[in-house]
This record gives sequence, structure tokens and C-alpha cells, in this order.
Amino acid sequence: NDSEREGRERKKDKQHMKRKKESDLPSAILQTSGVSEFTKKRSKLVLPAPQISDTELEEVVKVGQASEIARQTAEESGITNSASSTLLSEYNVTNNSIALRTPKTPAAQDRILQEAQNLMALTNVDTPLKGGLNTPLHESDFSGVTPQKQVVQTPNTVLSTPFRTPSQGPEGLTPRGGLTPKPVVGTTPGRTPLRDKLNINPEEGMADYSDPSYAKQMERESREHLRLGLMALPAPKNDFEIVLPENAEKELEEHEVDETFVEDTADIDARKQALREAERAKELKRMHKAVQKNLPRPSEVNETILRPLNVEPPLTDLQKSEELIKKEMITMLHFDLLHHPFGEQPSGKKGKGPGFGSNNAEHMAYLEQNPYEKFSKEDLKKAQDLLAQEMEVVKQGMGHGELSSEAYNQVWEECYSQVLYLPGQSRYTRANLASKKDRIESLEKRLEINRGHMTTEAKRAAKMEKKLKILLGGYQSRAMGLIKQLNDLWDQIEQAHLELRTFEELKKHEDAAIPRRLECLKEDVQRQQEREKELQQRFADFMLDKETFQAKY
Repeated sequence: NDSEREGRERKKDKQHMKRKKESDLPSAILQTSGVSEFTKKRSKLVLPAPQISDTELEEVVKVGQASEIARQTAEESGITNSASSTLLSEYNVTNNSIALRTPKTPAAQDRILQEAQNLMALTNVDTPLKGGLNTPLHESDFSGVTPQKQVVQTPNTVLSTPFRTPSQGPEGLTPRGGLTPKPVVGTTPGRTPLRDKLNINPEEGMADYSDPSYAKQMERESREHLRLGLMALPAPKNDFEIVLPENAEKELEEHEVDETFVEDTADIDARKQALREAERAKELKRMHKAVQKNLPRPSEVNETILRPLNVEPPLTDLQKSEELIKKEMITMLHFDLLHHPFGEQPSGKKGKGPGFGSNNAEHMAYLEQNPYEKFSKEDLKKAQDLLAQEMEVVKQGMGHGELSSEAYNQVWEECYSQVLYLPGQSRYTRANLASKKDRIESLEKRLEINRGHMTTEAKRAAKMEKKLKILLGGYQSRAMGLIKQLNDLWDQIEQAHLELRTFEELKKHEDAAIPRRLECLKEDVQRQQEREKELQQRFADFMLDKETFQAKY
């Protein structure tokens, strides 16, 4: 029942809409098509604020109408060339015969639309790997947080005076006095002047700027105005007081480098490294010669070389001087073993910095009893000069000349062969005083040391060979290839040289055999020619006999 009722209601609605369409078609169309959705209210028209109010316009119209009525009255009076025609000149802004157009207002820019276009252009930009120009964007205004409000001004064609050229700048139309004039290039007037019988426009507007005399006059007036303006300035007071801060010279020396300049860290490290190297070199110069040259130094100090002081007979002055030298030498050895130990001992082990060795406490105790005295450079220089002088005296007294390296090596070998190192006692002794067992131990120790040196040098040589092989492997392979090419070329040269000698010998033999073979060939040809002649003669005889025989029979 419900479904039948709904069906009947739907049929009634369809019939009702059909009758309504037939009776009132436009309203039905509006209702069915939903045109009402498209009917919107028109937005409010936004116009810029007018520069001239309605009251001002009415006053201008009244003044214009009054002057026009007065002028027409004067013209109707019939009096020509009168003062009225001069004073009541026609000053209409527009002329009926000339159609002037209102200047176009500047076009407004939609900032939101521009930013949306910029955002869309940045979103759809291609990959930068393609190269080319950047995506063109509209210029944005970043002068403030809020966007600038652009006030559109309606061009005023009523108050604009013809033939007006702005010369005082954009501040105003009325010239102001008391200011220093500034040179302003005249601009083209807004429109062509129609009339100026009452000289309302300024003289500069009517002036001819192309006239050189007028330009010179304006320049003179500008200079005069400038001179008057400068004369109006107060007189200068040449009263100065300069106070330098304390330690100004020191601060200037310290701040010679610009503080705003940030030095590179690599330059700072290089400068510090150079200072450390200079300090190390200076410290090295103060060390002993054996430390400077890194010469071998003993690991233990033999103090038994000193003579006892209380001996009979007493020591001479020369012996006392020798003992002082020995004592100073022992002090220097203790100091070097404590602060500058030798890096590599005979056993092949390297030192570990200051304090190397087992007798560190012994060295310190000896230096406490016999302190090491540091001398100045001047004292060392004086001692070196005295030693050089003494050496010259000894050379002259003993008749010694310059010692060659061969002679020095010979003397060194002879002296060294007389000395023998005893590893069990860790000391040197004369070779003629040592026993056979000590000699064998000394030679074994020397052999062990030499083997250690050989192993060390072999490792160094292997490392160097490996490094050079890596560094020069390409050159070696290239050299081997070139050597192979050179050998191949040399073999080819030898083969070509051998072939050349062979063909030269063949040429010699051929040169010798050619005349003989030519003679033989010539003889053969001559014999062949004679034989052919004989055969031709016989052939002719036979032919004659044949003809004769045929004629008879």
C-alpha cells in the first residue's frame, strides 16, 4: 500500500510540473536550472580618493563661468583693442577643436597573483642538471612585513598649468627661496601651451633652453646663489684637541694586522711549526757536537780514568789540566746520557727519550755532586778560538801538514785494530792484553752487531725497493718495452746489413761475369747467324734444283 501511495504521489508531481512548464515556462526554467545560484551581488566599486572635491570643482566652474560671461560682454560691446580684451583672455583648459585625452593611470599589480605564479614556477622547475637559465620570477617587495599600499591618483587636468616645466624638484610647484639651488634637467612639458597672454607661467617655462646666452646666465645665477649660501654658513673654528690613549704606540705595534682579518688555521700551524723548528735549531746549537752530529756515544761512563788527587809525587800542572779536562768530559757524558741518550744502542734497541738506560739515578747523583755548567756563546767562541790557535801552534811546531782522508783512514784502522771491546766487562782494552777467550767473545759480539746492521739495512733496502718498484714500476715496464723494441730494431738492422753485404758481393760477381757471358752469347748468336745463312743457301739451291727438275720433266 505504501509503495502504491508513493507511486501515485510521484505521478501527481510529474503531472503538476508538466502543467507548470506549459503555463509558466520562464519561471520553471529558472527553478529547474538553478539560475539563482549564479545571481550574485556585484562587489563594491573601489575608486582612488579624488584629488579635487566637489566644492572645489563648483568654485572652479563658477570662476570660469564668470570670466566667460565678462569676456562675452566685452566682445558684445563692440570695442576692439581695449583693456578688457587683454585682461579677459580666453583661458579655458580645453579647446573645443582639440580633443585631449585623460592620461592613463598606472596599472595596479596583484602581489598575491605574482607570488602564486612564482610559487608555481618554482614547483614546476626542471632539474638543475640540464643547465640553462634560471626560472624567471616576478620581483617581490621585501621592504616590510606588510605589503605596500599603492594609492592610485587621478591625473589632474584642471590645475595643470600649460607650459610648466618643474625646475625646483618634485617637492612642490611654488618655488621656495632661501635654498641652495640644485641643477635639474628640464623635462618635456605635459602638453603644448595654448595661450599665455597674462604671463601666468614663469619665465623659465617660456625661456628658450637652446639659447647659449640663457644657459650662461642661469649658470652665473646658480653660482651666485651658491656663493651667497656659502657666505651664510658660520665661520669654522680651527680648534682641535687630540688625546692619545695610554700605551698607544704599543697597541699600534700589536694591532698592525687588521683585526677583521681572520688568519687561516693552516697558516697559524705553519707559523707555529716554523717557530718550533727555529727554537729546536737554537737548542741544537747549544748541545754538544756529538749530539748535534748524532755520533755514537757510550752507554756507560768509565770514571776510573781519573787519577787520584793525593799521590806521590804530586801531579804537575799539565797533568792537573789533563785531569780537569777528563772531569769535564765525564760530566758532559753523564749530562748527555741523562738528557740526550743515543737513539740506537749496539744491541739494536732504540731509546725511549730522556732517562734512557738503567743508570739514570747514577747520572743524576753524579750531576748533583758535580753540577753541569752551561756556558754562553761568547765563552764558547773564545774557547774555540783558543783551540784553533793552539792547533796552529802544534802544526807549526810538529811540522804537520793537511791530513788527507786516505792517511786519516789508515791511522784510524791502525789505532782501532789495537783496541778490543770486551762485552762481558762492557769496556774497551788493548788487543795485546786480552786473552784468547776475550778475543773470541769480542769477535762474536762484533759478528752479532754486524748481522743486526745487515738485517736492518736489508729491511730498509727491501722497503726502499718496494717503494721504488711502486713508484717506478710503470717506467720500468715502459723501459723494458722500449728495450725490446730496440733489440728487435737492432736485429732487423743486422739482418738488413747482412743482406746488403750479400747483395753487394753478388753484384761484384755479377759485374765480373756479365762481360764474359755477353761474349759467349755474342759468339752463339754469330754462329747461329752463319748457320742460318748456310741453311738458307742450301734451301735456295734445293729450290733451284726442284724447279730445274720440274722443267725437264
